[in-house]
Amino acid sequence: MTLTVTDLGVARGGIPVLEGLSFALEPGKALILRGPNGIGKTTLLRTVAGLQPPLKGRVEGAEDQIAYAAHSDGLKPTLSVAENLTFWASVFGRNGIEQALDGFDLQSLRDRQAGALSAGQKRRLGLSRMLVTGRPIWIMDEPTVSLDVNSVAMFADAVRAHLGQGGSALIATHIDLGLEAEVLDVGPYKAKPPEIDDFDGGFL
Repeated sequence: MTLTVTDLGVARGGIPVLEGLSFALEPGKALILRGPNGIGKTTLLRTVAGLQPPLKGRVEGAEDQIAYAAHSDGLKPTLSVAENLTFWASVFGRNGIEQALDGFDLQSLRDRQAGALSAGQKRRLGLSRMLVTGRPIWIMDEPTVSLDVNSVAMFADAVRAHLGQGGSALIATHIDLGLEAEVLDVGPYKAKPPEIDDFDGGFL
């Protein structure tokens, strides 16, 4: 399924940050978002993922198709690695966690509590959840934070495999993952600052 974004405008805290964005993400393809810190990449991803409404424009083809990985790893610290993955698989109505454990080198950690993992291990576990969702569209916000070089390569391999199976990926990252992917610089889509009267209107 193709994810289509048309003339999208997004806001953070009620203030427009990006406007006029249009793109199509087709099966088997990856799109890398680039832009300076604070420009609105996270806000854009959250909007495309359906976690907040757009100011304007449309997002089509995303209904029940998206798996979203944010800055937070979203782990339950008192559950083991395997229990965390089993929980997330059940949320998405899926069975089996072995592919996720193998894909992110977590087999040796499967019985360790998530709260006892290092930052990099937690990140690998958080990303491995994508493999148990069964969702074809992956949306990921700075997924390589806390990962070492080998783990970054492991993540890139997981994305390649996902694309090879007909999935797609929308990723905000500042590093080169070595993927065959289009790059979208969101800088040119920075929204114009609101007029003074726009602020005053909020208090009338």
